[in-house]
Amino acid sequence: MRRSAAGVALSAGLVGAALLAGCGGSSGSGSDVPAGAVAVVDGQDITVPQLETTMNIARLSLKTSYPEPGTDQWVSLRARALESLAHDAELRAWAKNLGVTVKPSAVDAAVKASLSNAFPGKTAGTIDQAKVNAEFKSTGMTRALFRSRTETKLLAQAAANKVAKAPDVTDAQVKARYEKEKATTYALPERRKLRHILVKDKALADKLYGQLKGGADFAALAKKYSQDPGSKAQGGTLTISRGQTVPEFDKVAFDLKTGEISKPVKTQFGWHIIQAQKDATKSKKTPYAQVKEAIRQQLLTQKRSDSLQKWLTGIQGEFAKKVKYAAGLAPPATTTSATTTG
Repeated sequence: MRRSAAGVALSAGLVGAALLAGCGGSSGSGSDVPAGAVAVVDGQDITVPQLETTMNIARLSLKTSYPEPGTDQWVSLRARALESLAHDAELRAWAKNLGVTVKPSAVDAAVKASLSNAFPGKTAGTIDQAKVNAEFKSTGMTRALFRSRTETKLLAQAAANKVAKAPDVTDAQVKARYEKEKATTYALPERRKLRHILVKDKALADKLYGQLKGGADFAALAKKYSQDPGSKAQGGTLTISRGQTVPEFDKVAFDLKTGEISKPVKTQFGWHIIQAQKDATKSKKTPYAQVKEAIRQQLLTQKRSDSLQKWLTGIQGEFAKKVKYAAGLAPPATTTSATTTG
């Protein structure tokens, strides 16, 4: 949750003063942005408190990397925070213009599902409220903002479903994708059963290698010395696919003759002694019937995404005309607030 809660700023009072100082006119000065707001998106106000909260989240996230207020870096950060808020407002306006709504009960259910998944209580489906409170306090997130973002996400999804309905994907298109990628994406790599001992010290690795060459029991030494938690209890036994492990390990593992024990091999994890237990299986293509429907779903998702992006690109200009920023808060001309569901 901490990553998804974009964020930054100072104490609320200082931030409020700084932000207000950057705001141009008021409702009485002829400005298109009313007093207490930093921007208006298609008739929706983005308020100073909303921007304060977003900045405070960022401040708590960035900690010592948070820029000094008033500096170019801080102004840039504030512009990005405001653009993020404008983006959410655009998504809501987009849904409203399409006649899309979500029921409050659906938002409540989504909020509960998110929190119960991130902070499960003692019984299934419940929430550990103490952990939620601690998380929100440490990140600057508020319940109101979390609910608002959840609602925005649901609205965007519903709008996307209405605009980009599932396109048709033919069997010929599915087959063509399979033929194009059957040697790569849809190929099962070589696999090999082996066992290994991982230690941090080369001297120990050399000692164990000598003992193994002298007939010592591999499984017993692995259980006693190996520092690989995934295979230690199994006497060092594991099955790998080609390309699954780090290059140094991978090469030796597939070059060994069955039954052969390697000299210590250095990787970023330490020193390995590897023994091949079985011949490697041959690489083989996944049968078309086994992946046919998965490919169809991939193509459906891709076509739907392309259709949606094309539609969104067409309306970005429209929304750009409906976003007004308070004086001094408009983002640089090179930055745009794209209306996407991402």
